Amino acid sequence: MPRLVSIRLAAACALALISMLALAGGAAAKGPVASLRVVGKSGKVLDESSLALGGQVSIKPSPKATCFGPGTGGSGKKRSLKGNSALGMLVRAAQFTAALKPVLVTDHFIDEFGLGICAVGSSKATSKSSWFVKLNHRAQTVGGESVKVRGGDEVLWAYGGYPYPDELVLSAPAEAQANVPFNVQVFSYDEKGKKKPASGATVTGASGPTDQAGRASVTLAAPALLSASLGKDIPSAGVQVCVDGKCPTASK
Repeated sequence: MPRLVSIRLAAACALALISMLALAGGAAAKGPVASLRVVGKSGKVLDESSLALGGQVSIKPSPKATCFGPGTGGSGKKRSLKGNSALGMLVRAAQFTAALKPVLVTDHFIDEFGLGICAVGSSKATSKSSWFVKLNHRAQTVGGESVKVRGGDEVLWAYGGYPYPDELVLSAPAEAQANVPFNVQVFSYDEKGKKKPASGATVTGASGPTDQAGRASVTLAAPALLSASLGKDIPSAGVQVCVDGKCPTASK
């Protein structure tokens, strides 16, 4: 069974807050918009979306969420979360994104750490890996329900062990010409949000891995959604590159 980590790790990692697939109290939320990424086991991207931050969502911790040991399952007591929290965003996204289901959480430690995540989709907490949350590339030291999100912020929920894997970010031009090389650059952010070039990363359509400056040359014959990966690092979000005025079809 997964170990009960320290307060610092628990809040940002396994004991970050989330919901048990509960329905929102109302229709689509209104308000400022922020981006959400959810990356599960083996770097699989479960969701990339933009969500309004208004309103509230409901959660119900599950008695089946016993990943922290026998007797640590959820109470089943319904709770509310603000839509402008990192946890609230994840809960709301799970309502309409199949890859995020089931979401299993426990409130057994709520007085100490908040709600503990046992599973998001098929990525289940273990003794070696669990869930953590980052806001604008920086790992949070409080639970997801306490991470306040503002318009334009970037929220990342990711699955991994500690120390947390670095997060990759890809910089690429919005437009390119067919069969004409262009440069991209990949950066990595550690848990404290420190940024550095990522060398050796693989980029969609690149002629080779990134150099010491994190740069690579890419040639496209058609519009594409580019991404970067590197070992166990969290893969970058997709970056759309239009070619000769035509853009890739948006996909989730």
